[in-house]
Amino acid sequence: MATETKVALVTGGSGGIGRACAMALAREGYDIALTYLENRAGGEATAETVRGLGRRALALRADTAVEHDVLAAFAAVDGALGRLHVLVNNAGIVGRGSRVADLPVELLERVMAVNVVGCFLAAREAVRRMSTRHGGAGGAIVNISSIASRRGSPGEFVHYAASKGAVDTFTIGLAKEVAAEGIRVNAVRPGMIDTEIHSKAGLAERVPTIVPTVPMKRIGTAEEVADAVVWLVSERASYVTAALVDIGGGR
Repeated sequence: MATETKVALVTGGSGGIGRACAMALAREGYDIALTYLENRAGGEATAETVRGLGRRALALRADTAVEHDVLAAFAAVDGALGRLHVLVNNAGIVGRGSRVADLPVELLERVMAVNVVGCFLAAREAVRRMSTRHGGAGGAIVNISSIASRRGSPGEFVHYAASKGAVDTFTIGLAKEVAAEGIRVNAVRPGMIDTEIHSKAGLAERVPTIVPTVPMKRIGTAEEVADAVVWLVSERASYVTAALVDIGGGR
């Protein structure tokens, strides 16, 4: 009997942690669907690299904060790749730095829409496909949070930290809600990781000043985050759900 091909969807897979997760899962035998918003070239490059590993790949433009886009992306995965086994809820933004007293509502709304609403929407669609209650065969969801959720990021990124705090709470609640339906839900909370997200947030020049505050005295890599994601979705973590795994060098 032929073994069913495993399928993973990685939101925000055009670069950084999302790209690393897509590559790591492809090496584990998953066919990969990924979403991107602005970086089409990055999304297509990730997909092409996945194909070079002998796996099927689908790059989809989607704003994960927009329900229509999320529905269309999941429908495309259904049609092109088949049953979904894994969702990596990675799409997220930091937004520009601001003290709360100076925070524009437009910035707050966008960060919350992408990081919180988008996470909910993608997880909802995954549950509808994976849950034994809905006729599915189970699966695993990993939400990408941040250690900012427990540090608070005062003076610059409280809005981002609060959005990731919501992701943490969502992870725990959803995990308990669907634990008896064949779905495990966990989160990883990266700390200072070497990706382009810092330059987008205007923080590139601050990275060297932050390194001394990390007990391990270095920043992490996207691949180190991806390794944790791969473990969490694997059978080696079959009794792990509602976990928040910090990947921050002890910071």
